[in-house]
Amino acid sequence: MKKNLFILALICCPWWSFGQTLLTLEEAVGLTLENNFDIRIAKNEVKISEENVTLGNAGMLPRVNGILTNNNTILNTTQTQSNGNEVEIDGAKNLNLNYGLGLEWTIFDGFRMFARHNQLKELQKLGETELKVELLSKVSEVYETYFLLVNQQHLLTTADSIIAISEFRLKTAQNKFTIGKASKLDVLNAEVDFNTDNSAKIRLQEQYLITKILLNNLLIRPSDTDFIVSDAILIDDSLKLNDLNSLALSQNPSLQIQYLNKKIQEYELKQVKANRMPTISLTSGYSFLRSESPFGFITQTKGQNFNYGVSASINVFDGFNQNRSEKISKIQVENTQLLIEKQTQTILTQLAALYQSYLSNLALLALERKNEKIAKQNLEITLDKFKIGTISPIDFRTAQLNYTNAIIRLTNAELIAKQTEINLKELAGNLSF
Repeated sequence: MKKNLFILALICCPWWSFGQTLLTLEEAVGLTLENNFDIRIAKNEVKISEENVTLGNAGMLPRVNGILTNNNTILNTTQTQSNGNEVEIDGAKNLNLNYGLGLEWTIFDGFRMFARHNQLKELQKLGETELKVELLSKVSEVYETYFLLVNQQHLLTTADSIIAISEFRLKTAQNKFTIGKASKLDVLNAEVDFNTDNSAKIRLQEQYLITKILLNNLLIRPSDTDFIVSDAILIDDSLKLNDLNSLALSQNPSLQIQYLNKKIQEYELKQVKANRMPTISLTSGYSFLRSESPFGFITQTKGQNFNYGVSASINVFDGFNQNRSEKISKIQVENTQLLIEKQTQTILTQLAALYQSYLSNLALLALERKNEKIAKQNLEITLDKFKIGTISPIDFRTAQLNYTNAIIRLTNAELIAKQTEINLKELAGNLSF
């Protein structure tokens, strides 16, 4: 009986993973948030939108330009004076120099600049919300990949225990054949089953190593980085549909993006309407003048010039383009509202469907836990009977396979229930990271 318990204990003891570094879920999420390329790109996009929120970009500040003009000419000329004398000049230089500062400041444009400034703020919020979408997506992917590894570790541990039992059966058959209490057929059947179990483990190891590579890729580290993951999958069985719906309506980033798009389009409409109002600008400038010429009575001129003024313009008629632009902008605002309603309907539908799967998966998980206990007890009894020779190898193999399948169904039920929980929380915008 002690040997039986030792063999079955292998199921709970992943001895094949001793000596490897444990990667916790929190560490995996932290590495993703820090290193993932898509997240880093999204963060830079947020920085760009932050830099764009300025008074100058909204058109509220004056524009000052420096001006420099320097024109020079060299002339070869002959002049005939009124008394008939001719004067010939070669290489005469003319100089005209003008430099200074010019200012232009739009002080009223139908409140377009204020609408533009508010629109820039909403664009910044849009970038932050798009970053949250990227964060939720990548963290959800890390969660699912991590728990898939947990599932595969469980299956590998189960495979080791099944192989140990098959090896015990093979050695027993060989010993019985040696003393003449079993046929060669029993040995061959046991050996085939032993090889079958080893083959299944090789396939599991392949899937496990590939999933490790995928997780390392998400964490942006070398694909051959070795590690193990936690051996527990904890299911949150307290989720309520009404709570999830409320959270989704207030927190789902995809829905929040649609709300922000509507605000952005509303500010765009205000800017279009501003074209009906006059535009008033102040102008001013200060310049220095210098002119030199060898001809005429005045050969050199110097001066300073200060100018100021105000200009106003208004669109009187533009071929009805203003009306057309306003109508199009209003339709675009209406479309953003329709997209909000569409996104809301889609999210609530997805939540309702996922929640039904969540309830079914919890029920299946409870059933598979009971079934695993029954299959384990059945295997223990069968193993005792096999040792004393009161049960056939075929019946023993059946009990072994029943237990194997029970473990596989249980671990898969845990994984599917956890994945459904993750998807629900992601939709609700409530996935922890």
